[in-house]
Amino acid sequence: MRFAEALRASGLSAIAEVKRRSPSAGDLRPDADPGALAAAFERSGAAAVSILVDQRFGGTIDDLHAARARASLPLLAKGFFSTAEQLRELRDAGADAVLLLLRDLDEQSMAELLQTSRALGMDALVEAHDEEELQRAAELEAEVIGINARDLATFEIDRAAQLELVAKAPRDRVVVAESAIASRAHGAAAELAGADAILVGSTLMRAQDPPAKLAELISRPLVKVCGLTREEDVAVAGEAGADMAGFILAEESPRRADELLPVPETMLRVAVHVGEYDERGADLVQLYARDPRTRMRSRDAALLRDGQEVARVVDLPWEQADPEHLERASTAEGRIMLAGRLGPDNVRDAIEAVQPWAVDAASRLEAGPGIKDHDRVRAFVEAAR
Repeated sequence: MRFAEALRASGLSAIAEVKRRSPSAGDLRPDADPGALAAAFERSGAAAVSILVDQRFGGTIDDLHAARARASLPLLAKGFFSTAEQLRELRDAGADAVLLLLRDLDEQSMAELLQTSRALGMDALVEAHDEEELQRAAELEAEVIGINARDLATFEIDRAAQLELVAKAPRDRVVVAESAIASRAHGAAAELAGADAILVGSTLMRAQDPPAKLAELISRPLVKVCGLTREEDVAVAGEAGADMAGFILAEESPRRADELLPVPETMLRVAVHVGEYDERGADLVQLYARDPRTRMRSRDAALLRDGQEVARVVDLPWEQADPEHLERASTAEGRIMLAGRLGPDNVRDAIEAVQPWAVDAASRLEAGPGIKDHDRVRAFVEAAR
């Protein structure tokens, strides 16, 4: 399978990267075995594997040979390439794709290398760091565009800028969010901004079990704990491994939060509104319509990013049971966040029935309205994972 084709698979794909060291962080995994890791990443669900072949990252072209000997999935060769001869050498060593940096190449050089890669039967990951480079990638008709959160001159990370660029990338290209993916929430943020895939390196190389860490990052469903009103409850949800913290801002809710509370860097902050949209301070907005007859919220909601719907929340009718709830959710299309009286005892059965993108719980995790029972929160996250 071609590199670009592998990344177009449904859901969020992952490129797992093998690198022994980083110029910014120093040694990461000096004894990394690229062949063994590539094979293990393939078993753990990677769509492709990236191999650093540059000595500044502790790599050589022999690492590409080793990975090719052990794994059948597409391999991306990463380094600083500027000649057709380099691309031929990489192809002969087993690379299916090559990294090309817009920062280092002028238009003519980039066009020539793209033409060479195509002639060699290779894809190219064309990497952009700012809006100007993104425009250049689009004009060069690059099929796969990487958006790097790391400034290669200062090594500083700017996730917000990365997500803005991901959202602006042409939707008919394969878009890869690179660098700074350390949690499922980071990957989800890139996915909802429009990324088809994430490239993860340092996080995997630092992990005690890199393949298990990869499987964790791409696993679904995501887990949302909603109706949070206290900082200590947010902290417990984050420590338990929840990916999203929900704050209900609707006046009529007994779980109404006075404000959006701080959340751990590993979580997304979701503002829950009824009838009125307000994204200030939130990563996402969960918006329920208001029924003009009853003034209560609708049964389902839209999950919005920058005002655009990115998922549907399939919920129960207000304070009512619905025996067909799971059946209705299982036939819904697109990303589905499943809500409605979920708890530690029933979430696993619900996941198996619906296969949702995310699960959302509030009332059944409480000791009282807006007050979370920490043991129930921990048990819910564990059961959902």
